[in-house]
Amino acid sequence: MKNMEKELLCPVCQEMYKQPLVLPCTHNVCQACAREVLGQQGYIGHGGDPSSEPTSPASTPSTRSPRLSRRTLPKPDRLDRLLKSGFGTYPGRKRGALHPQVIMFPCPACQGDVELGERGLAGLFRNLTLERVVERYRQSVSVGGAILCQLCKPPPLEATKGCTECRATFCNECFKLFHPWGTQKAQHEPTLPTLSFRPKGLMCPDHKEEVTHYCKTCQRLVCQLCRVRRTHSGHKITPVLSAYQALKDKLTKSLTYILGNQDTVQTQICELEEAVRHTEVSGQQAKEEVSQLVRGLGAVLEEKRASLLQAIEECQQERLARLSAQIQEHRSLLDGSGLVGYAQEVLKETDQPCFVQAAKQLHNRIARATEALQTFRPAASSSFRHCQLDVGREMKLLTELNFLRAGPGGSAHRGPPGLLSGLASHSSRPAHPATPSYRAQRCFSLSLFVGCGHRGLCSGAPQATPEAPVIDTQRTFAYDQIFLCWRLPPHSPPAWHYTVEFRRTDVPAQPGPARWQRREEVRGTSALLENPDTGSVYVLRVRGCNKAGYGEYSEDVHLHTPPAPVLHFFLDGRWGASRERLAISKDQRAVRSVPGLPLLLAADRLLTGCHLSVDVVLGDVAVTQGRSYWACAVDPASYLVKVGVGLESKLQESFQGAPDVISPRYDPDSGHDSGAEDATVEASPPFAFLTIGMGKILLGSGASSNTGLTGRDGPTASCTVPLPPRLGICLDYERGRVSFLDAVSFRGLLECPLDCSGPVCPAFCFIGGGAVQLQEPVGTKPERKVTIGGFAKLD
Repeated sequence: MKNMEKELLCPVCQEMYKQPLVLPCTHNVCQACAREVLGQQGYIGHGGDPSSEPTSPASTPSTRSPRLSRRTLPKPDRLDRLLKSGFGTYPGRKRGALHPQVIMFPCPACQGDVELGERGLAGLFRNLTLERVVERYRQSVSVGGAILCQLCKPPPLEATKGCTECRATFCNECFKLFHPWGTQKAQHEPTLPTLSFRPKGLMCPDHKEEVTHYCKTCQRLVCQLCRVRRTHSGHKITPVLSAYQALKDKLTKSLTYILGNQDTVQTQICELEEAVRHTEVSGQQAKEEVSQLVRGLGAVLEEKRASLLQAIEECQQERLARLSAQIQEHRSLLDGSGLVGYAQEVLKETDQPCFVQAAKQLHNRIARATEALQTFRPAASSSFRHCQLDVGREMKLLTELNFLRAGPGGSAHRGPPGLLSGLASHSSRPAHPATPSYRAQRCFSLSLFVGCGHRGLCSGAPQATPEAPVIDTQRTFAYDQIFLCWRLPPHSPPAWHYTVEFRRTDVPAQPGPARWQRREEVRGTSALLENPDTGSVYVLRVRGCNKAGYGEYSEDVHLHTPPAPVLHFFLDGRWGASRERLAISKDQRAVRSVPGLPLLLAADRLLTGCHLSVDVVLGDVAVTQGRSYWACAVDPASYLVKVGVGLESKLQESFQGAPDVISPRYDPDSGHDSGAEDATVEASPPFAFLTIGMGKILLGSGASSNTGLTGRDGPTASCTVPLPPRLGICLDYERGRVSFLDAVSFRGLLECPLDCSGPVCPAFCFIGGGAVQLQEPVGTKPERKVTIGGFAKLD
């Protein structure tokens, strides 16, 4: 019992509990401390005693001494009733307010705000059990001295009696004075003097009745009146005896288990103490290592500073020497000194042969001096701008200098040896396995992140290599170029740069290992592979690199490239396009059709005939040779869309002022020979279209069944397939063939002939609502959001 004093200390005053109150969060606090805390929070008038505590005469100032006047005072219980019924105000509440203020108490133990309700401390129970434990503890350790009378005038006398009803200690004279014969107080039974007066039992704060039941739902003791009130209707309420027995059995069982495993507790204490010792030793070693590493950095910087200053000094001396020589040359040009004085003396020579002999060399020197005087410029620059240092990156790296993160299992991987490995030697003694933060002592080496190709000053510090990247297959695709996108796993060490490797799989195998092409030092998490071979299959992989070295490769991803060079074009709505029904985007790469009145009439007059308008949008580029490929995305909600190609002349003839198409009774010539008009002539049709409607692709039994602009297919000769995310169109001009593909898997959907006797251009036809988006080249904008049919789509 002597070691339990910590459990008996109030978290506010750090002294033993005095009249502790049980907060709703199950923590305890002294009543006086609770009043002080509420006063500091601005709640005035809510720090009164709980209703289970009788009023002490010692709390009445007029009765501090028997010598003071004995005037009649109102009863304390009446004052409590008046205050609780609304007489009196506190911050935030008006008289007669319908919604009284809810008092919040900041619990010092759990550091959270606890709701006390509108009654404040008056609605809390007093922890009588904790008071008894504190009193027994005081008696066991002999805490405290003599108890003084609480009613005497200073200096007070030693108390000889106590009164549980009055909750005060008295000397003999004061006891007789406050318990006169012939009054009700004379029947109070005196007790031994004590500082802690407890009521006989717990009383309900609301009804002043003894608690007899326990509400499991509210986890609160209740009385008989609380049990029948609306507050606890439908709650699980049991007698106090049942709750007492159940809780006592649980506490006894848990305590028995702990007492039966004292050896385990002692062993764990020893391990923790050993961990504390190793933590102290490891922490001190880590401090020494960090200090040594930083001193090493300082030494390297000091050496670098000396070499840079030496280079500046040598450059300065060289420039000063050149400028000094130039000064001497110019001083010799002054009158009567140097070269000028010598020339003046030579001019005094009258012997002509001797003058010619001496003046020839002198004239060359004077000529050079004259030229230098006319084109004067200093022999050396006085600026040292070339010696300025840009330390912005280094300052940033030093600012980011931090400890390495421990790898899986608490160990860090050691990187390649560097400069600091010679500056500081790491301890080879392993840390204690129970040490929480020092399982790998080398984890406390410093890391300095630098750019690729430059070893940092701390390149010898250990660090884990990056984990295998994860390739984002939703954003990786091949079009005119290959766009590859990836990311690192969430808890992977960072990577300075990446290496992208790729190769073709459809080339003949050569002896030896597979030869990969590489893109080194790729920054960021995406790469662009330019000029891939058409009609090929590429396999790609990525790995990261940092100071510790190269990490693992990602999983291989296979990409199919288009079967022909990509054709870049924009949409041209000048031919066959109705501005009322067609809307072309500003970048001319998307078109949307809005259904108009003819479609509504078609729905109303399906049996009597109606007119359906066909809107056509052409590409602004015509193909005259070779093979071409392009891709587009069709809105799955489109009513009827035809995607394909056709002769430019035939398309312009058909849709420049062409009449509406009559459905279902009118079927003009579609341009291809269906076999009913002339079975002997087999000419390639001028148009080739793929029909898409309501998220499906309509495929006929043959090429001719689906190549017409308005042709009808027999119900038994057609089938439907789901619409892929993107459609690809491949045109072979020399062969006169058009292929429609799934642009994601490059699976063939349909191949049909085409008349290529003239320029051929892409075409898109709309009947009703629909939308088409051309796929943009990868090189211009590899990632973007487009809008098709009113919803956003990410290519």
